[in-house]
Amino acid sequence: MNQTTTREAVRGSGVASRNITKAAVIGSGVMGSGIAAHLANAGIPCLLLDIVPKDLTPEEEKAGLTLDHPKVRNRLAAKAVAALPKSSTAPLYRADFVSRITPGNMEDHLSQLKEADWIIEVVTERLEIKKSILKTIEGVRKEGAIVSTNTSGISVNAMAEECGEEFRRHFLGTHFFNPPRHMKLLEIIPGFDTDPDITQFMVDFCTKRLGKGVVLAKDTPNFISNRIGTYGLLVTLQEMVRNSYSVEEVDAATGPVLGRPKSATFRTLDLVGIDTFVHVAKNVYDNVQDGHEKDVFTVPDVLNELVSRGWIGEKGGLGFYKKIKGDQGSTILSLNLSTMEYNPSAKISSASIEAAKAVKGAKRKIKAFLGTKDRYSELAWNVLKQVLVYSAEKLGEIADSIQEIDNAMKWGFNWELGPFETWDLIGLPESVQRMEAEGLTVPAWVKDWIAAGNKSFYQEKDGQVFHYLKGEYKAVDAEPERISLSALKAQNRVIRSNTGANLLDIGDDVALLEFTSPNNAIGADILVMIQQSVEEVRANYRGLVLANEGRNFCVGANLMLMLMEAQSGDWDEVDDIIRLFQGSMMKLKRLEKPVVAAPHRMTLGGGVEACLPADRIVFSAETYFGLVETGVGLIPAGGGCKELALMASSRYPDPGSDPQPEINRMFEMVAMAKTSTSGHEAVQMYGRGADTVVMNQDYRIYEAKQAVLELDRAGYVPPQPGKARVVGRDGRAVLQMGAIDMRRGGYISDHDLLIAKKLAHILTGGDVPAGTIVSEEHLLDLEREAFLSLLGEVKTQQRMQHMLAKGKPLRN
Repeated sequence: MNQTTTREAVRGSGVASRNITKAAVIGSGVMGSGIAAHLANAGIPCLLLDIVPKDLTPEEEKAGLTLDHPKVRNRLAAKAVAALPKSSTAPLYRADFVSRITPGNMEDHLSQLKEADWIIEVVTERLEIKKSILKTIEGVRKEGAIVSTNTSGISVNAMAEECGEEFRRHFLGTHFFNPPRHMKLLEIIPGFDTDPDITQFMVDFCTKRLGKGVVLAKDTPNFISNRIGTYGLLVTLQEMVRNSYSVEEVDAATGPVLGRPKSATFRTLDLVGIDTFVHVAKNVYDNVQDGHEKDVFTVPDVLNELVSRGWIGEKGGLGFYKKIKGDQGSTILSLNLSTMEYNPSAKISSASIEAAKAVKGAKRKIKAFLGTKDRYSELAWNVLKQVLVYSAEKLGEIADSIQEIDNAMKWGFNWELGPFETWDLIGLPESVQRMEAEGLTVPAWVKDWIAAGNKSFYQEKDGQVFHYLKGEYKAVDAEPERISLSALKAQNRVIRSNTGANLLDIGDDVALLEFTSPNNAIGADILVMIQQSVEEVRANYRGLVLANEGRNFCVGANLMLMLMEAQSGDWDEVDDIIRLFQGSMMKLKRLEKPVVAAPHRMTLGGGVEACLPADRIVFSAETYFGLVETGVGLIPAGGGCKELALMASSRYPDPGSDPQPEINRMFEMVAMAKTSTSGHEAVQMYGRGADTVVMNQDYRIYEAKQAVLELDRAGYVPPQPGKARVVGRDGRAVLQMGAIDMRRGGYISDHDLLIAKKLAHILTGGDVPAGTIVSEEHLLDLEREAFLSLLGEVKTQQRMQHMLAKGKPLRN
């Protein structure tokens, strides 16, 4: 039976009233508990069930419990839930979200499944066990409830073949990638009988509510991402053996220089687990008929040998790499596949690798790397050409759209470019000619496409992207919630621009300020653009959004510039820069139009200070937000300390109340350079009542724009000049005594203590009596004085140099 998985085919009309208010997960292992945690992240109460244990643990026996005791019967799920807040992978956005998960067991709590709108089966990857669980679920679920299986490659149709028609209409595959919170990809696999309306509902729900990048896959072995990814890893191994490359050489040629993660090939295998990879590869081998494809998916002897030895990667302590800890730190060893012995890892360099390192951006790196002929670019080409041809061969079998395949590889394997995007980059007609000259058979549809005069699989016209679909260019589906700044720039929607920032018109008379400097670090060019943007918006727009499409929102101020000015002794210039920074933030805050910031991922130091003046912050769920200046021996001086003092005062407006506890909390937060682990935690840490979190990072600009329009329609009134009732010198003494105790205990250095004292001086309002009302300008003056003083310290300059050179703080 032909299975169509284009988005047009699954789009129905009857899903508007459906919702998921409660979910259940069957299986509390790593994946099951991780999926339950992410449902909790999305605010969905979740029942987590597992089997009833057959034996008591020694601890249970000691406590006098029996097999009938609820603690014993619920042990597996309860233990998994208890472990979630402590997990190193941080499956929860906030630790207290764990309260949204209720543990239970498959005997005592099975009837509670009838309360769930979505039931997810996440048991062991064995077909007969999954079939049995699905029959059990069918017997208790309410009519209309959606049921899905989390599987990395078992047939969805085979699982449900013994279930009734109504069940099969509401059943599909939902392949989450591990860890569910952090991996963007979710493959949705409809069965032959799945109602298209249900498929479309799940695509929309998982995209918007769970924040996932959803691709539609067909019910084929390993679906999309694991099918192509596993193929790529196996042909890489074959090429390695054929031409005697080392583990380090392969990783050097298949990592960032090829638009792939730093983990490249063998570090990826170690992270995934070599035993897991063998299982995934064997699943394809067992379920495909083509002889050549079976040959590729035959597990190499070396992998079977590693599994037999227990050398299965990171979870086993060693794999292709092994870390040895010594007195001088850790040493990384790599495996010699010829001798099966570990040797110190060698640093790999070559003309092609250096050419790639010399340029910025994945596209330029790939072109520079492949365009510089040597042993390593040859390795990459020999692997890449096979992956591209295989991806083209599988179009129509694993998915109907090249966009689904490209997105699956970008979101599931963290490739910068998908296979077909990469093919366009290296030149479609030219590369096909070379592939055929080297003996590869390129699928007929690709050659027909080129023969028809097409030179790429994608093309862009007037900011609209088109992609190949069944012999013609088809416009990529536009989502109103996804605002693309690159598309807006292609449509000439730039209002103003300089070397560090752009001001864009994003429609509906709303402007957007985009940082474009390296790492989006704030320098004079961005500050000038902020001031110009304020004037432009004041005159011509309803409001302003602060956002960008960089890897991170902003890593702080330009540290190198500050260090250079300090070392040259140009203190007037430093003072001018700080005043410009503070003045720019104040202009944002006093703008008569609403300002909404939409940070994502790393938002540190000056990036936080650029957000705090906004009327509202729309955080991406994955936002790591913190004032971290103490890590380089400084304090926040762009208004960050000032804003915290104002917040503390506003929460204790009654003259008889005491803001000291809140000041203590904020002091600790800044002194310890605490950074949120999520947008939800940032809201909790900073406690600004109007701030929100958006699950799907791709929608943050849209949501920020809607917030601007909402504030404007409500009759926006800018905030009045701020006043803070401070705790003064008495409160400062409290903070400083705490820091002195930390120094006496050996927890901080003398320089840390100096920084802490200056931070305490600002947050408490300076040398004034408790209860004094101070202005924003007074607090900014204190910030600037402290910053200049610390910048002149040798130990601060050492910390700055170390951060610039090593990318991590120095404790001195």
